[in-house]
Amino acid sequence: MFRDSLRGFLDKHWRAQGPGTESSEAIAAIWTGLVGQGVTALGASPNEGGLREILVAMEELGRAACPAPLWSAVLANLVLSDASSDASHILEAIGTGTMRIAFSFGAFDADSGIGSINLQNEKATGSLRFVEAAGIATHLLVPASEAQLALIDLDAPGARRMPVRAMGAWGNWELALNAVPARVISFNGISLSDLRSIARTALLARAHGAARRAFELAVAYAKERHQFGQPIGRFQAIQHKLANCFIDLEGVRLILQHVAKLQTQGDHEWRYFAHCAMAFAGPALRRASLETQHTFGAVGYAEEHEAPGHFKRVHLDTIALGGAAYARKSLAAGLFDGGSTGLPQYDLGPAGNELRAQVRSWLAQNWTGDRKAGFDAKPFAKREFDAEFALEVGATGWIGLGWPQQHCGQARSPLEQIAFMETMEQGEAPRIGASIQANALIMFGTSEQQTKYLPEILRGEAMHGMGYSEPQAGSDLAALRTSATRDGDHWVINGQKIWTTTWWGKYMFLAARTDKNATPPHAGISMFIVPMNAPGITIQPATTMYDGSFANIFYDNVRVPLENIVGRENEGWKVLTGALAFERGLVGGGIVLKVAHAFEQLRLHLMTRPDLRDDPIVRDRMATFACEIEIGRQLMMHCAELGADGVTPPEYGAISKVFSGELMERFGEGALDMLGMRGALSEQMPGAIQNGRFEQNLRHSLMWVISIGTNEIQRTLIAQRALGLPR
Repeated sequence: MFRDSLRGFLDKHWRAQGPGTESSEAIAAIWTGLVGQGVTALGASPNEGGLREILVAMEELGRAACPAPLWSAVLANLVLSDASSDASHILEAIGTGTMRIAFSFGAFDADSGIGSINLQNEKATGSLRFVEAAGIATHLLVPASEAQLALIDLDAPGARRMPVRAMGAWGNWELALNAVPARVISFNGISLSDLRSIARTALLARAHGAARRAFELAVAYAKERHQFGQPIGRFQAIQHKLANCFIDLEGVRLILQHVAKLQTQGDHEWRYFAHCAMAFAGPALRRASLETQHTFGAVGYAEEHEAPGHFKRVHLDTIALGGAAYARKSLAAGLFDGGSTGLPQYDLGPAGNELRAQVRSWLAQNWTGDRKAGFDAKPFAKREFDAEFALEVGATGWIGLGWPQQHCGQARSPLEQIAFMETMEQGEAPRIGASIQANALIMFGTSEQQTKYLPEILRGEAMHGMGYSEPQAGSDLAALRTSATRDGDHWVINGQKIWTTTWWGKYMFLAARTDKNATPPHAGISMFIVPMNAPGITIQPATTMYDGSFANIFYDNVRVPLENIVGRENEGWKVLTGALAFERGLVGGGIVLKVAHAFEQLRLHLMTRPDLRDDPIVRDRMATFACEIEIGRQLMMHCAELGADGVTPPEYGAISKVFSGELMERFGEGALDMLGMRGALSEQMPGAIQNGRFEQNLRHSLMWVISIGTNEIQRTLIAQRALGLPR
């Protein structure tokens, strides 16, 4: 409601322009209007709105390209609301608009180029640069120490203001103070460190609002602008460019919301996530701004266009207060110095947290000690599956964690499923289950099929492979040629499947063409359950580049009963995509949980290597990965939230999968850079770091970018589903 109200007010009373092109009179007038809306009191007390409302307001100002000095007013409200000196009349003056504050951190800014002031006998002398909105301010508020503020009358003798052009825009000021009277105000309710974190987060929110608005304009432009006889938004280059922007923007939106939520709840982890937000959002918003300008082309060069103003705002706000570099230093200090415990644990709700503890306890009893050590000593090819372990997990019922209760499942929420996935990953347990195939049977199977196959899966007795890809049908699965023809009471299957990973399973969930003349081609596909011991099946295993295995499988006159078709004849595409939809929302989550666990193993290793732990480049690289992992986990949590009442929209599952899959690749590359040649030693080699874990993770990461729909296909889906660009 607040967002809608403020957006409506700004749409009516403010015309978006570039930062610094507005007159002081126009800024003063809009400030008066915001006073009337009650916005200027944000932060003065919990009743006036907390960080969530502050970020909403800053986003809307960024979106509207409105330079009203809310950032300064909010910081003043926050610090003065707990001042030990009586500051109530100052808060009232800010709230009513009779006092307009310009705020600077001065010597306490992470950027040493900001300047400083010296206080002697309640007089301020010095210079401050890049002071926002000082042109219309009546007073300056600047920290004089960790516990004191100086309130300076900018109209007093000795105060001089000079406009500064930065990023081609006016709006910042340099202040020269020469023995200007200053009132000293003591405060103790909020630390300067916390105030700086809130200040950075608020600037990020404004930058996000600006970047989001420019992006929305670019998407609309891509739908309207015609070149080569069609909208430019139809070209894959534009679609993928804008999909990348959307992924970045959604990551920023979610991490900012998370910071505000935790800070409002009083959770101390909000500070860590505020650093993550700055470390990620700075580069991400600037990338989005650049790509937005690329989409506009020459149209976006013109100053009368709205986009250049947003570009300038994004860059000014994301480099302020030390920018992403300062945030990465802070993250690295938390990761490596002073008894760090690593990445924070997410609150998955009462049920999720309880299940996490249950699974952790179960693993401590069933997957530890000599048993786990013996398993870990095997080559990777022998560690893809453990039949005995699958049966033991099957006895717990957890394989059916998300299944409906009528099928003997536990009907657990997506958050509980994340708790299970995370804990199993941290316990380095083998894979289990056949979730996509189980979903297909639950959604489309006959009662007889459900009775026959689901209990086997639930008990951990049967694994199902997926027979989809063919030599001429990978991403374009509708081009598959494997055929299934009726012959009496059987289907006869002929064809070849490739890249089949679970080729050793009891059954194959196989896609075959039952109508070669169907239009469109996917309309003639049906899905079958094929026992892998059926006559006519030839398996040719091959080693993957990550030391696992897949197989080419030939089906020569393989006969399966008519009742082995899943769903109706020629409606296999519906079965296939419907089953995938339930899983796709958590695929990206599963990937980022793998990255998070590998990150923690690398962090612990680096802690034993002071030469690497204290290397500034290593620390910076690890901080970057930490913030990107949090973006991946935020995308995972968002998919879980969206899927709580049904199916996660496929475009959001795609966003999570694209981001986390490519993060896995980047992490693998980064681990090698940090560890050097020893990091490249493979499993079972003398001196291999953690049995070659990190180099093998890199080789394995390629699979997650390619499988379950390549990331290029996913980007196209995002562009068309989420952004509405033409097919």
